[in-house]
Parts: sequence; C-alpha cells; structure tokens
Amino acid sequence: MTPSQAHAPQPGADQSPAQDSPLLTLTLPGSGRAETVAVEMAVALTVNGISQAVMLATPQDLEDFALGFALAEGWISHADELLDVEPLPRPGGLELALRVPASREQYLKARRRQLAGRTGCGLCGLDSLAQLDAVQPGPVQRPTLAVDALARAAAALADAQPLNAQCGGLHAAAWCAPDGGLQLAREDVGRHNALDKLTGALARRRLQGRDGFVLMSSRASHELVHKAAMAGVGLLACTSAPSSLAIASAQRYGLQLWAFVRGDRATRYA
Repeated sequence: MTPSQAHAPQPGADQSPAQDSPLLTLTLPGSGRAETVAVEMAVALTVNGISQAVMLATPQDLEDFALGFALAEGWISHADELLDVEPLPRPGGLELALRVPASREQYLKARRRQLAGRTGCGLCGLDSLAQLDAVQPGPVQRPTLAVDALARAAAALADAQPLNAQCGGLHAAAWCAPDGGLQLAREDVGRHNALDKLTGALARRRLQGRDGFVLMSSRASHELVHKAAMAGVGLLACTSAPSSLAIASAQRYGLQLWAFVRGDRATRYA
C-alpha cells in the first residue's frame, strides 16, 4: 500500500480545474508566474437517486470518499452494502451516485439528513442538536504502540503528501501501524474529507479493525473523533490542537486522543 499519487495538471490558458484533477496550475496576475493550487469543488452525494449531501472536496480518491462518508454517516453498516459508485460530471461540480440495497434506502428515507457541507464543518444542516449523536459508533479497541510510534509516524507524514508538497493547501489522513510505520494516506482540501477517504480505503481493503492508528495533519475536532470511532479506530493523533468537544467525545467513545504530535512532542488528552 502506498500513499495517494499526485496528478498535477500542466500549465495552460484554461485556468478552470478539470473534474478529475486535484490540482490546478494557473498564471498569477501581474507577475505571470505559474502557481499550483488545490482544487476545491462541490461534490454531491446521492443514494439511489435521492440527494443526501453536498460537500466541498478535492476530486481525488472519490470512491474511497463515498464509502468512508457513507459508513461515517450510518447510510450503510458495512462496505458490502455499497453496491456501486458512479462519478457523474455536473454543472459546477460532480455527483457521486451511490447505489445501496433497498433496505438501506428505506432507512435513509426514515432518517434523512440534509448536509450543506463545508470543508471546515461537518455538522452544518442538522435539523436539531439532538441529531448530533443520532449515529453512535460501536466499541473501539485501543492499540498498543511502540514507544516512538507517534514520532516516527509524524516524521513520515510530509512524504505521504505528494499533492500538498506541490500546493501547500491540502490536509492528510494517514493509517499507521503500531510501530509508527505509515501504510496508507489520503489528501483533501478538507480534513474531514481526507479522513473519510482514508476510512473508505481501509474498508475497501478489509483493513478496518486492524491494530493501528490514524494520524491527521490538522487540529482535532469532534467530527474527526466521531468519524474515527465510526471506523473502529481506537487512537486518533493530530498535529495541532484539540477542541473541548473533541476531548469530551473521545472520552465518551473510549478513543485515545493525542494532539500536538510534531517532532518529539505529543500530548495525550483522552
């Protein structure tokens, strides 16, 4: 398993992003210098033809994204229930057309969530605060790590971000072995999307429930903790600060939460 590979577009007169390219190379006004930026576009997720969510995401590893998002939202209970994902070009973005069994479609109709997605917030569009905990994760198993596992994983994270190396605008989510060896990574302009892509890739490879942990190149939020727990991940490590709700959620789910994982530093919050 290797981290996502970069697919950089070539400079040219057309400065609109291709719908299958994660990077856009444009010419800066005044200087005429070429600059590469991350692509952010609307990605609509439909299930059996019914609109469920619209997120702003980077168009890379979209099948992994669809699977990870569907699992995190409780649209499906396991990977085999996602029968098909078809990316469809739409004006202004992309549609990911998911197909699930009729039983799951009926469940979704009973529990519909309109999610007007943003790259920084995964709770927009909830009908009420009561829905915050509508989908509860099952028990998670905390891994036993080598003493230097977090430091080793953090040192390898930059090399697992080939797209970010070209534009400086993407987050990464990485799956790491208990010894800190980085095994798989996904990138996206949104940290939540990067984690959905990673958990989808793990589910597709039947690696969920394996001993290991997730490392994020971001702060720790409630949404990241919830998504990690929904994927059965027992330890989430982030390179920046945690929020109070992230800490409280990690304690409630029994998930070990580390933050400020950078260099020789790492602080455990739950």
